[in-house]
Amino acid sequence: MKAIRRFTVRPVLPEPLRPLSELARNLRWSWHAETRDLFQSVDPERWAATGCDPVRLLGSVRPARLAELAEDRRFLRRLTAAADDLHDYVTGDRWYQVAQSDGLPAAIAYFSPEFGITAALPQYSGGLGILAGDHLKAASDLGVPLIGVGLLYRHGYFRQTLSRDGWQQEHYPVLDPNELPVTLLKEADGAPAQVSLALPGGKALHARIWLAQVGRIPLLMLDSDVEENDLGERGVTDRLYGGGSEHRLLQEMLLGIGGVRAVRTYCRLSGHPEPEVFHTNEGHAGFLGLERIAELCDQGLDFDSGLEAVRAGTVFTTHTPVPAGIDRFDRELVARHFGPDAELPRIDVERILHLGMETYPGGEPNLFNMAVMGLRLAQRANGVSLLHGRVSREMFSGLWPGFDPDEVPITSVTNGVHAPTWVAPEVFRLGARQIGTQRTEDALSVGGSNRWDSVADIPDLDIWELRRDLREQLVAEVRQRLRASWRQRGAGTAELGWIDGVLDPDVLTIGFARRVPSYKRLTLMLRDQDRLMSLLLHPERPIQIVVAGKAHPADDGGKRLIQELVRFADDPRVRHRIVFLPDYGMAMAQKLYHGCDVWLNNPLRPLEACGTSGMKAALNGCLNLSVLDGWWDEWFQPDFGWAIPTADGGDGGAPMRSVMGEDPGHRDDIEAAALYDLLEQRVMPRFYERGQGGLPDRWIEMVRRTLTLLGPKVLAGRMVREYVDRLYAPAAHAHRAMDPEAARELATWKARVRAAWHDVTVDHVETSAAMASATATAELGTTLGLRVRVGLGGLGPDDVEVQAVSGRVDEEDRIADATAVPLKPAGGPDPDGRWIYEGPLSLDRTGPYGYTVRILPAHRLLASGAELGLVAVPSEETGEGAGVLMR
Repeated sequence: MKAIRRFTVRPVLPEPLRPLSELARNLRWSWHAETRDLFQSVDPERWAATGCDPVRLLGSVRPARLAELAEDRRFLRRLTAAADDLHDYVTGDRWYQVAQSDGLPAAIAYFSPEFGITAALPQYSGGLGILAGDHLKAASDLGVPLIGVGLLYRHGYFRQTLSRDGWQQEHYPVLDPNELPVTLLKEADGAPAQVSLALPGGKALHARIWLAQVGRIPLLMLDSDVEENDLGERGVTDRLYGGGSEHRLLQEMLLGIGGVRAVRTYCRLSGHPEPEVFHTNEGHAGFLGLERIAELCDQGLDFDSGLEAVRAGTVFTTHTPVPAGIDRFDRELVARHFGPDAELPRIDVERILHLGMETYPGGEPNLFNMAVMGLRLAQRANGVSLLHGRVSREMFSGLWPGFDPDEVPITSVTNGVHAPTWVAPEVFRLGARQIGTQRTEDALSVGGSNRWDSVADIPDLDIWELRRDLREQLVAEVRQRLRASWRQRGAGTAELGWIDGVLDPDVLTIGFARRVPSYKRLTLMLRDQDRLMSLLLHPERPIQIVVAGKAHPADDGGKRLIQELVRFADDPRVRHRIVFLPDYGMAMAQKLYHGCDVWLNNPLRPLEACGTSGMKAALNGCLNLSVLDGWWDEWFQPDFGWAIPTADGGDGGAPMRSVMGEDPGHRDDIEAAALYDLLEQRVMPRFYERGQGGLPDRWIEMVRRTLTLLGPKVLAGRMVREYVDRLYAPAAHAHRAMDPEAARELATWKARVRAAWHDVTVDHVETSAAMASATATAELGTTLGLRVRVGLGGLGPDDVEVQAVSGRVDEEDRIADATAVPLKPAGGPDPDGRWIYEGPLSLDRTGPYGYTVRILPAHRLLASGAELGLVAVPSEETGEGAGVLMR
């Protein structure tokens, strides 16, 4: 019979064991080895059966075992030590608290549509969520006062199985929050805390707030499956990235608008400082800016002033280098949900629409773009690797007309990974033996190359034995998962004897695991199947490959790629050398990163924003074999990996249009052949060659260099410190400076500048030397005197900056690596209302050299001269300023 109602019966822990509950509810256990070991000792079999989930463990352990532990003095001492350690961790001063700066924000709200903290809280689909989870964990380790904000999906992301013919199948198990490591946020009277949004037609969307404690960091998760909602509204948070456009819009309204209200509620109830900075992790949460503007309007500010105040304290991170990866909604759909009878009625819907419409050359003027809104609502924005920053500046350059892509105000902070989460326990223990437990913990969480240099002293034999041990563990894991997968595909036990021979702990093992959009090219390795088969079955230097990944449920093209690979892996000739593991998630990923020798990544360059899986593998001594894309383009060295040559030459990040315009089949053929050549000629020989001591000395040295040179760079601790120094602290300063009076001043000034800008002109440019000819030459070290006559219309010198911009020029006279130097007012206005600006121009480099002059808006509260997207430059007829050639 089927139950008519489901509920959770919580265990009653004996008094001496009560601290176990607090340890289980704080997700620090997911990256703290001693706490995990403590829970495992409660009941090792149940610990494994529950997927290493303390909440489920405590809910299933036998009362007799709990009574036994309550009398076990050794266990109680360990429990007390773990509880005390957690208390010290969450209350003691850490990096942020001792940082020598009085300008750090009191709190930062970090919004993301998904968070990958642990497999026990399945609220993630891929890299974006894992990155968000690592961001929170690293912030906790550093003491950065973040508040995470997301949604609680009752079905999470889908579970993946395969049909007999290898077709992906999706399953959506129901998640009961009472069985998850979360607690319900409650008002002082014990009632559940709740936020509400107004919807068209007089409806409302209500959501409760669940709290997950991630070390020191509270993570607020909104859940619409509450009795106050109608059936449709209850399903808003049903699944991650599910449903049609309106469903997604409602999710993003709840995340952004409801998320701000949840933060306010949490701070009111807990006493946590209010955030000074709001960080929007991708465009999904962009509506948070609208809610904050509405808050300021309620306090008496007009919309434009509220917009300036909100922008000052907002950081926006874009994670996609492809327009198709951005949520875009029909204009009328957005207008209906922000109309007079729906959410934020006190803000004119046209002002809301203007923030997200693609009103720029090449845009779709009827589409509301969430990333565009995120950029317009944030004074500071970044991509997630140096290359991705360049790609993003090109992709969004239409928002800043008149500026070269290099000057678009989007910087980059390269992603990092949370080492305590992803480093194998065996790697940690080896480090602890070498430099001590505390220094190893500091190296993994805080960083510092001096702590990693000690890897140089670890004997080769220890490194090689560690790598073989991890590879052997991976082989056992793969066989177990492969057997379970084949049973789900309908195979009987008698058919599966061959699985006992799958993979070999002494064979070079390559890992490839990620989401399966087409640009990640899951099946590039299959381009020449005969050649791949010869590599897998090489009589002396074979390779073996472990593959995993999920395609989006609506992506039949991605599912076909998976099916193609599965069918190849099912071939009896190679199935002991290549496997596809379904249901890729955090638990599986950790084993893959630990046990693989080489991590393969072959996206279509430059469409990989960062690609952090290779970072996690590197922290375990795995070598990267990757296209120069994302982070690998930035940090690749031949000392610790290989770069797969690409058809575009791999230099400078080809613009999106040039990549997508190529013949994909021809490009894949070229790059697959390059991959095979690398494996055959360099990777395989390096792994199997042996030195005088019988060890692969050169391979071990590459492992050593991976750890010492890459280790400190790929840490999430390094990433979060960069966010604090380069984005959070400046945003906090700007937020504090943007009081209501300053916000009104800036909004009024911007309106005045925009209205007058059509009359701003560069009328004449002359130099102190006879340089009017485009073929003129000058000697290195020469200083030219510039004299510029400009028209400012209704503006004055305090409203603008006149700059000389110089640098190398290409064949089309475009200036590269430009240097901008401000010129000074020297007189005016004359009877015609013109002003004179003067200044020196130093010719400090040889070769083709050029300069121009431009005028930008200038105000003390601007973060960038490009902020307004306004610039005035000379016309072709203006004076002598055609350029200079130097030899």
